[in-house]
Amino acid sequence: MAKNIGKKVAVGAVFAAAAGYVAGILTAPKSGKESRDDIKKAASSVITEAEKQLKKLHTQLSDEITSLQEYKKKATGSAKQKCSATIEAAKSAQMRAKDVLSALHDGDSDDPELKAAIADVKKALQSIKNVTHKK
Repeated sequence: MAKNIGKKVAVGAVFAAAAGYVAGILTAPKSGKESRDDIKKAASSVITEAEKQLKKLHTQLSDEITSLQEYKKKATGSAKQKCSATIEAAKSAQMRAKDVLSALHDGDSDDPELKAAIADVKKALQSIKNVTHKK
């Protein structure tokens, strides 16, 4: 739980730093072209950081799916069914993350899609933890 809070704080800090940077740029005595270039660089930096986070979460989700598949082998009854449903949802989130990462590399994705994919992967990770009762 503390790990999730730490991640949220880190992501919030990155976005706050980017917003502060943009505000500083807009109030700085630079030409419009220089300011626009600086804003583009700052936006690119935020997207790059979010992309790194999504890659890390994607890897973590892969590991957790494998772990849940092992857990499912020992489960019985409704627990086994819950594992199956959670694995399918997690694989769906994993595929979406992979698609967004591919689209980012092709230049066909944007920040809202990236944020949504991060949220989906985090939700899937939490679902797996709920099924396996990990803290």
